[in-house]
Amino acid sequence: MPTSLRATGQAKDMTLDELAQFVDDARKAGIPGDRNIRAELSYSGKIKEVEIALNEEDD
Repeated sequence: MPTSLRATGQAKDMTLDELAQFVDDARKAGIPGDRNIRAELSYSGKIKEVEIALNEEDD
């Protein structure tokens, strides 16, 4: 069973729509809004990947 929810941009960097879909998926999975999100950024500072733990212990 997965321990986190992860999303990446289809064209390397994420778009606002892709980020919004990630947030929607996290909410549907029942992840509370105060959970921290891990992000990997490109050298230019754009978001490449986001990940959130499904369980608080994995945060």
